[in-house]
Amino acid sequence: MEEAGEIGDTVKIYTHYHVREDDISLYGFLTNEELKMFELLISVSGVGAKSAIAMLSNISTSDFALSIINNDITKLTKVPGIGNKSAQRIVLELKDKLKAEREIAKTEENENTIEADENIEEAISALQILGYNRKEIQKVFTKFDYQTMTIEDIIRNALKFLAK
Repeated sequence: MEEAGEIGDTVKIYTHYHVREDDISLYGFLTNEELKMFELLISVSGVGAKSAIAMLSNISTSDFALSIINNDITKLTKVPGIGNKSAQRIVLELKDKLKAEREIAKTEENENTIEADENIEEAISALQILGYNRKEIQKVFTKFDYQTMTIEDIIRNALKFLAK
């Protein structure tokens, strides 16, 4: 998770109000991507809010999304608090949610879609996991030259524009 900055700086905080039978908590995030990933993680059975916070403290949201898309169980198990079974469950459940989001996004597409190669499609999938819709992602791709970039660089550059 990102650092807030210096004392006295003004920051925008994205919050999640978490209510359970025995607990009411408020979680704050510096970016919308962190909030979306947190909400995705707590939707996975067996992953609680504290575990999700611990996970996001040890891996960036873009790396986490890439791990899910690429079925990279090994990378996920390197994050403290995620064992092999948990990593498999996270990938399985979040990939299903990503597929559902993809189907919704496909119905919203119009003539202005980007002809994309595999790297772009994987980057778009990762950004959709973080809660962005395909149209706003495609608009961002007009702002930088993505053809020669790695998937990770495409995601990082896109997040710079999407987070504004």
